[in-house]
Amino acid sequence: MRILNFLNLQVKPASEKMTVFSGERNYELAVVRHPRARRYTIRVRDAYRDIVLTMPKRGNLAEAHNFAQKNVAWIASKLARLPEIVPFADGEIIPFRGIPHRITHLPRGRGTVWIEHDERGNALICVAGRTSHISRRVTDFLKREAKKALTEASRVYAGKIAVSFGRIGLRDSASRWGSCSESGSLSYSWRLILAPDFVLDYLAAHEIAHRIELNHSDRFWNLLDSMMPERPRAEAWLATHGNALHRYGKPRP
Repeated sequence: MRILNFLNLQVKPASEKMTVFSGERNYELAVVRHPRARRYTIRVRDAYRDIVLTMPKRGNLAEAHNFAQKNVAWIASKLARLPEIVPFADGEIIPFRGIPHRITHLPRGRGTVWIEHDERGNALICVAGRTSHISRRVTDFLKREAKKALTEASRVYAGKIAVSFGRIGLRDSASRWGSCSESGSLSYSWRLILAPDFVLDYLAAHEIAHRIELNHSDRFWNLLDSMMPERPRAEAWLATHGNALHRYGKPRP
């Protein structure tokens, strides 16, 4: 038996759950029976801030619970090291295009959400209206900006290799940052608007390259490198900071 920690792995909703205890704290685990599993494994998913126990299809729930309870200290340690949640609320600092911005509530301001700078040059995301509307309005603003930026970047890279693309959709998945269908439809994580521009550009170039090579063959990577020389830098940034983008905009536990 072993313990795993996968950063960006989706699982289907589990029908079984179990609870383990450590002192006065209890932890709920989603239980997934997998036909190819040969042992009991536990992973803490950083993006979802949940715990998943995977077990063989014919595994024993009592054994699974015993395994989880024996490893509750590891579970507690992994959860304790997760980065702090940052809600979209007045006074919080979030990245926008890789630059820290402070959310500033201006209840009587005109408009809904806009960018400005204070007297010291600090970047602000200003939000008008009621306090209860801040989170939704900031989320809507970020999604609009993401759609705009990703559409423009996709057009630029499509022009470089003379291809077209279809509809662009946004989602909030922890398993992948973008995708390209055989029909040419593109899908991106709206959270890319939180990352620096070169990272967003890289993901746009990556998906546009799939319009010629719908695979990850050597031909694909050679094509992508010809379009986006900063690929190593962008991939390194995502490997180091990408998962932390999922901590923004969620309510604190």
